[in-house]
Amino acid sequence: MCTARRHRVVLSVLVVILAACGGGDGSPANSGVDLTGAGATFPYPLYSRWFADYAVKTGVKINYQSIGSGGGIRQLMEQTVDFGASEAPATADELARAKGGDVLQVPLVAGAVSIVYNLPGVTATLRLDGPLVADLFLGKVTRWNDARIQTLNPGLALPDQAVLVVFRADPSGSGYVLGDYLSRVSPEWKAGPGTHKELQWPVGLGAKGNEGLAGQLKLTPYAIGFVELAYARQNNLSVAALRNRSGAFIVPSRAAISAAIADVAGRVGPTDDFRLSVVDGEHPAAYPISTLSWLLLYRTPRDPAKGKKLVAFIRWALHSGRASAEALDYEPLPAGLVARVDGVLDALVGARAP
Repeated sequence: MCTARRHRVVLSVLVVILAACGGGDGSPANSGVDLTGAGATFPYPLYSRWFADYAVKTGVKINYQSIGSGGGIRQLMEQTVDFGASEAPATADELARAKGGDVLQVPLVAGAVSIVYNLPGVTATLRLDGPLVADLFLGKVTRWNDARIQTLNPGLALPDQAVLVVFRADPSGSGYVLGDYLSRVSPEWKAGPGTHKELQWPVGLGAKGNEGLAGQLKLTPYAIGFVELAYARQNNLSVAALRNRSGAFIVPSRAAISAAIADVAGRVGPTDDFRLSVVDGEHPAAYPISTLSWLLLYRTPRDPAKGKKLVAFIRWALHSGRASAEALDYEPLPAGLVARVDGVLDALVGARAP
């Protein structure tokens, strides 16, 4: 067989293999999958655990693509997945473009956007406040031994090194939450990057996903960035303590996230609109960059059987998935908010909450 023909045969075999494995784009095959979803990297460590446990318990297989909040919203609007996930609620314009009609956004869990840093030789926890974090990410504070950082950290030997900002290069719910917080504490940030899934960063190095940013920061001395708390813990990253509205310096934790969302159920109106911001909370123990994480689904799914499977999973996650959330440093929703979500699900499927 001539060389060119051999190459064509090998290529044909590879195409068949790739097709059997789900295609040449690197995506997994959907054979045997009951539900598909896409979106935020923020809850991915927890979602992975939940989906694996749920498959063992029920036999229902869920394929989730951790591609960022912007990608998840886009895929849901195009009806290429059964659900999306985001920490940035879909905008009115995005909802208006949804091909499947009315979209519900229900919270599943809460978490924290941690300010993480890589300072060789510095072992004490760094203290920062909101305006300073804004100016670090705006490129206005450029050295680690800047007087503003030193004032918040008396006695701490800070290096005379340039600050390198690492940011999210993809449309990001984590970036949206950070922007929401910084817009409340820094007029310059509000007038500049603002609150968006696709922030325009004036300085720094981009990375994709929470996992990409965590990896980049871990390898880059004198860098600062932001990731969900689970990624910080799993990668052994140094996490800053942020000064909250009460003046206390708070390190992100389940207890600090719980304090931030303590009154959230009471702020949900009579509708099923759960798009609430909990950043910069007034509770004296609140971590100021806490957030809900939403799952997005169509009120009227194209496939009713899939719709029922998705609702059943949401119920299981809210009730039976709480222990897994706690083990991975996420905070389960308070009972009052769970009851509100259960009520919305009851209206969808006509069944009582467990």
